[in-house]
Order: sequence, then structure tokens, then C-alpha cells
Amino acid sequence: MIRKLVLTLLAGTVVLGAAACNTVRGVGQDLESAANTVDKAT
Repeated sequence: MIRKLVLTLLAGTVVLGAAACNTVRGVGQDLESAANTVDKAT
């Protein structure tokens, strides 16, 4: 019972971690794109 609970929590943590990493990467790409646009405009 405890093992199943620990494995479930671990799997949930991995999924949430992957989703958060993807979100942070997307924000980084958006900021980089905005910086490139500003560079081209100046």
C-alpha cells in the first residue's frame, strides 16, 4: 500500500516537473524572440 502511494507520488512529481520545464523553456523562447525583434528594429 505504501509502495503504491510512493510510486504514484513519484510519477506525479515527474509529470509536473516535465510540464514545468516545458513551460519555462517556452517563456525563454518567447523572451529570446522578443529580444531578436528589438535588435532587428534598432
